Amino acid sequence: MDRLSTTSAMLPDTFRGVRDDISGQVGFIWQQAKAPVIVPLLKLAVGVCLVMSIMLFMERVYMGVVIVLVKLFGRRPEKRYKCEPMRDDVELGHSGFPMVLVQIPMYNEKEVYQLSIGAACGLSWPSDRIIIQVLDDSTDPAIKALVELECQRWASKGINIKYEIRDKRNGYKAGALREGMKHSYVKMCDYVAIFDADFQPEPDFLWRSIPFLVHNPEIALVQARWKFVNADECLMTRMQEMSLGYHFTVEQEVGSSTYAFFGFNGTAGVWRISALNEAGGWKDRTTVEDMDLAVRASLKGWKFVYIGDLQVKNELPSTLKAFRYQQHRWSCGPANLFRKMAMEIITNKKVSLWKKFYVVYSFFFVRKIVGHLVTFVFYCVVLPATVLVPEVEVPKWGAVYIPSIITLLNAVGTPRSFHLLMFWILFENVMSLHRTKATVIGLLEAGNVNEWVVTEKLGDALKPKSGAKAPRKPRFRFGERIHLLELGVGAYLFYCGCYDLSFGKNRFFIYLFLQSIAFFVVGVGYVGTFVPNF
Repeated sequence: MDRLSTTSAMLPDTFRGVRDDISGQVGFIWQQAKAPVIVPLLKLAVGVCLVMSIMLFMERVYMGVVIVLVKLFGRRPEKRYKCEPMRDDVELGHSGFPMVLVQIPMYNEKEVYQLSIGAACGLSWPSDRIIIQVLDDSTDPAIKALVELECQRWASKGINIKYEIRDKRNGYKAGALREGMKHSYVKMCDYVAIFDADFQPEPDFLWRSIPFLVHNPEIALVQARWKFVNADECLMTRMQEMSLGYHFTVEQEVGSSTYAFFGFNGTAGVWRISALNEAGGWKDRTTVEDMDLAVRASLKGWKFVYIGDLQVKNELPSTLKAFRYQQHRWSCGPANLFRKMAMEIITNKKVSLWKKFYVVYSFFFVRKIVGHLVTFVFYCVVLPATVLVPEVEVPKWGAVYIPSIITLLNAVGTPRSFHLLMFWILFENVMSLHRTKATVIGLLEAGNVNEWVVTEKLGDALKPKSGAKAPRKPRFRFGERIHLLELGVGAYLFYCGCYDLSFGKNRFFIYLFLQSIAFFVVGVGYVGTFVPNF
């Protein structure tokens, strides 16, 4: 009893006056800790975020300048590299054409397997100089039987198609591609074209891509652009089109035009098999086996070519669950690969200093790490926190001008969606939570760093429309889509916005209000699924 009295006597009068009031105690602790702890930490966070914003801004401006120069001076791949059309030789016949292997890795692709196999078998190339290889990792016996039957159907038409399976699905897609390259008939092939199960190349794909490899022995990879056939399905697919449009229109083009390096997209590309083997083949140490192979091949001195006007139809994820799994893989994998290969890139002696700087700083650090971190930490955490701590000021150029310019530069990839920029900003900021989490997992190599979930494909947009359109069944299930992280961040942003308005500051209220709504909407998995045809 005496001890309690002594403890009570030691408490400040101010604290004793509010000790029975929980809110008062919290407020008192906040005021006591704000000046010596919170304000300095928040100022430090603002400074770090501003530095990252400048890095991202400079990267965007640099790529914008390069892409303008590329367009002005017409630095098309056909002008930078020799690319003569391939023709029949009267004496040699078809033997003058290189042997091409076409790989189609798939896993339980019931909705799209016929489309992808049919498109590959429809490629225009001498029939005795092409092999179609279907790498089926399906675990559903019924789907496996359907895929095998489809391969047999095309084989009966005279198509040289191979149906390959394996006992264990080790290494996921990388493992399947690696096993596919071990078959004896592959040894006679010069090049390998890779198409994911939802990709449909046009018949002239090989005629437009192979000549770059035939006439330029220093080129290892020819990458085509993706064409999204279901971009207009809903608001979520429009947002994806905007992000990927910038990637293909600017990032890939800049990498191809300047350093002859860019990340292989894992599909819709043709590899020189000798370059693939020299780089060490397919490895499954990360979830971005395509980027891993591209980096290793580049360190061997090989060059890559991106052909922007060679497009291959494919399908965007049209459900939030599929999109989130895809974004986790695309964010975690590059960060983990950067952790594994940074020193190997820096110490490499076969590539120039500028190319090493480009790969380490620009390609990996700024785009794959800083871009995710600054979007979430600055715009979703630090800026709202400054509303609660008015002693911390954020310069207008960092809070308004730089983000606005970055956003406008991003819009050049998809000009038809310029009117959706506000939706894109909110959607990207919401998804930055998952990308940041995945990036940290990749850097620390923790948790589900090597988790691979195949992106769900519906196939509806890829199939030819005929007859009356069947009513679309809603795919929304509240219990499956709700996510507490978005709801929690949404509540936090909404509270900051209300606090800002109630005290008459109004610096970020509109921004915070819109952000909170976006987080709530995506938190219940509603966005995009029921907002079609924007």
